[in-house]
Amino acid sequence: MNGTADARTRELIPRQILFGNPERAAARISPDGRYLAYLAPLNGVLNVWVGSLDGSDAEPITHDTERPIRLYLWRPDGSGIIHLQDRGGDENFHLYSTDLATRVTTDLTPFEGARAEFIAIEQSIPDELLVGINARDPRLFDVHRIDLRTGTSRLELENPGDVVGWIADAQLHIRIAHVMRPDGGTTLRRRVAEDWVSFLEADPEETLHAQGFDDRGRLLVLSSLDANATRLIAYDLDAGTADLLAEDRRYDVSGAMLHPRTHAIEAIAVEGERVQWRDIVPTIADDIARLSQLSHGDWRVTSRDHADRQWIVQFVVDNGPARTYLYDRDTGEGRLLFTNQPALDRYELASMQPIRLTARDGLLLEGYLTLPPDTSGPVPLILLVHGGPWARDSWGYHADVQWLANRGYGVLQINFRGSTGYGKAHLNAGDREWGAKMHDDLLDAKAWAIAEGYADPQRIGIYGGSYGGYATLAALAFTPDEFTCGVDLVGPSNLLTLIASIPPYWAPMLAQFTRRLGDPERDHALLVERSPLTRAAAITAPLLIAQGANDPRVKIAESDQIVEAMRAQGKTVTYLVFDDEGHGFARPENRLRFAAATESFLAAHLGGKMEPASPEEDIASR
Repeated sequence: MNGTADARTRELIPRQILFGNPERAAARISPDGRYLAYLAPLNGVLNVWVGSLDGSDAEPITHDTERPIRLYLWRPDGSGIIHLQDRGGDENFHLYSTDLATRVTTDLTPFEGARAEFIAIEQSIPDELLVGINARDPRLFDVHRIDLRTGTSRLELENPGDVVGWIADAQLHIRIAHVMRPDGGTTLRRRVAEDWVSFLEADPEETLHAQGFDDRGRLLVLSSLDANATRLIAYDLDAGTADLLAEDRRYDVSGAMLHPRTHAIEAIAVEGERVQWRDIVPTIADDIARLSQLSHGDWRVTSRDHADRQWIVQFVVDNGPARTYLYDRDTGEGRLLFTNQPALDRYELASMQPIRLTARDGLLLEGYLTLPPDTSGPVPLILLVHGGPWARDSWGYHADVQWLANRGYGVLQINFRGSTGYGKAHLNAGDREWGAKMHDDLLDAKAWAIAEGYADPQRIGIYGGSYGGYATLAALAFTPDEFTCGVDLVGPSNLLTLIASIPPYWAPMLAQFTRRLGDPERDHALLVERSPLTRAAAITAPLLIAQGANDPRVKIAESDQIVEAMRAQGKTVTYLVFDDEGHGFARPENRLRFAAATESFLAAHLGGKMEPASPEEDIASR
């Protein structure tokens, strides 16, 4: 961090710093090691900038005026940038290419109403890449090969109807199909000449994800077969053998660091309370040792040049901005390129403390507690519930967490049953438990915070997005006396209509979805019972709901119907609709408006600090 704790201030951090655009982010070095690309605002919208490695002469090469660019890559030959972009949050992403010399941007997937997804790109094949596109059938992604020189594409493989993912080898040949079976289980098929042969099967309660091929041609698979926590296994498809590469008794293996050109495995990651790198190979052991001395925090290599001499490395901490370094393997030295939001350095941020507690049925739960600096005694608490729900909270900087802690709230995040990262028993314990045992875990976490003296029992709110929004609605509807207030961001209110309106490209995964949530035919009564809409009349605590009008996952009807039901009962609910957003808010203008409204709402009901809304943030000005 720049400065010391004594030099930093505890005053309110402006929302503009917390939720506005980063100054710079997502750095990537060019394949030849000469240029640096990164995301930075252009007229208030994140675009791709390119310049020399010191960043002194960077210029924008994309010119999006509506929505921020969030994902981009260098073309393998370094002649330009490719990036994904949607319209208004509809998640029908198109793939674009921008030429570095001419600055001309071309839509590589000009299929109206279709969605493009990266499949594979290889440094050794500079002129082509593979993309999945659902233009032929909105439910299915076919494989298209795109020629980056001409901007043209051709259909490579048609989806037979059950494939949800494709894996290519280093020659950009599709060799593996990830299949969802009608029972919700998983099959991996391998390509043998022109035929497809099933070679690995997993029942619905198992985890099975093909990751790609290593330098020995082995298929790398994250698998829970014959174990609880997901392990990394390498399959030699021709020999029919399997090698266990990494495992942990408690936590899932979360991924591997591979050489970008040879695909040799260099290190393996396991995320518990924090990310740990294991099984580091000798060729990069000295580099890893030097990186550990370069800065504090959890690091990851985000980009490398083709010669593998220069790395872009990002360090993430819990109480400060992310720091991006250029690391030179020849000299062993690292140079700070930028922090993503340097204005944060003048403020004292809160530390995130890993916690453990036991649920009422004996299940071990882990999570994080963040308290305002120098807290003494109970504080108003926000139970911040992650989305998914098949995801997890992780250690590191989170704008929502620091914002709430800076306003005087404790923030409790718990990886309830159904969360990922803790093995299949923990994941499967959430099956058919929406609004039931998953909700009990949240209540048990709240009770733990009170018993430990962290939380004021009279001032506890609940807040979350997506599944976290559902959890907020369920908490206020099913246990109306437990929380002082709630904030729901794009949360479903009716599980039956949620399932009926999923995006068409989720159709092959429907069996797994309904297995974990409930089947509309067999479990109709259960889904009605677990829907907050059913008990909207029981909601008494103040509630704020925010929704993106173009959300393809949780349609606006999910919010509309519970707002209508509450208002029909004479209940007051604050309802914010953002016409140019989808599942969450990408545009900083909207993030600021939502945060200002939420901050005012929480201050009114929990008594925290508040920064007055600026005219631009005033929701009434929309």
